[in-house]
Amino acid sequence: MTWVMNMKNKLNNLTNKEWLKFQKSWFIHNPPPRKKGVMIHPAKYPETMAQEFIEFFTKTGETVLDPMAGTGSTLVAALRAGRNSYGIELNPKYAKIARQIIEEERKTLGEKVDGLTSNVIHGDASLATTYQLPITDYILTSPPYWDMLRAKGSDTQKKRRTSAELDVHYSDDPNDMGNISDYEEFLEKLVGIYKGLKSLLREKAYLTIIVKNVKKGGKIYPLAWDIARELGKTYTLKDEKIWLQDNQPLAPFGMGSAWVSNTFHHYCLQFRNE
Repeated sequence: MTWVMNMKNKLNNLTNKEWLKFQKSWFIHNPPPRKKGVMIHPAKYPETMAQEFIEFFTKTGETVLDPMAGTGSTLVAALRAGRNSYGIELNPKYAKIARQIIEEERKTLGEKVDGLTSNVIHGDASLATTYQLPITDYILTSPPYWDMLRAKGSDTQKKRRTSAELDVHYSDDPNDMGNISDYEEFLEKLVGIYKGLKSLLREKAYLTIIVKNVKKGGKIYPLAWDIARELGKTYTLKDEKIWLQDNQPLAPFGMGSAWVSNTFHHYCLQFRNE
């Protein structure tokens, strides 16, 4: 492995051991409990996991973009990693929460984040090129999983409906893709947004999309695979990492009559701007 010891690392600041560990095609990550301020958001990925991706695909001081920022997980992770970050969020409530959380994180981290940019833009990801964003070194994001947050059968959603403080879907905005009922229309618009980011992504830089296939009406819709196929026509699909959670309770879906899995994995799709 002499070549590993002698290589010049052009991508990140990781050690050889850290690099090799990240190259594993699957990983288990059980998120820490969500803070009260972000519980309102119905679908959020953990900052701890986002930071691992940011630290692999960028160097210190580079710039990260999340076009669907939610309550700011990507931007918080970027701060912790010493990177600049920009986020676009359609819902003004989530954009406001993200700004508050980022400000609290900056106070916690202190002087070591002085000079770093963390900018949340209240806007539409489909208009990303109109917001005068700088060329970015990495895009990390997770889309809405079609209109599944409006499905009434989800146990998680049933629990959230008992609280007036927790959202069960993103918004009622007609531009919110979580409100599109037709799968093909949703897929076309989503892929179109990601294609539109190409001019904002540095050449040979990476785009990571964290997504899962969805089940609806007794049928699986291969959202992750469809994104990989369609977006691979614009960027180069390089690989996937599978995020596993092993701390979720099992439910007896379809027991005694039909196969229905307990799905505790996501696909982390890696594209390159070539």
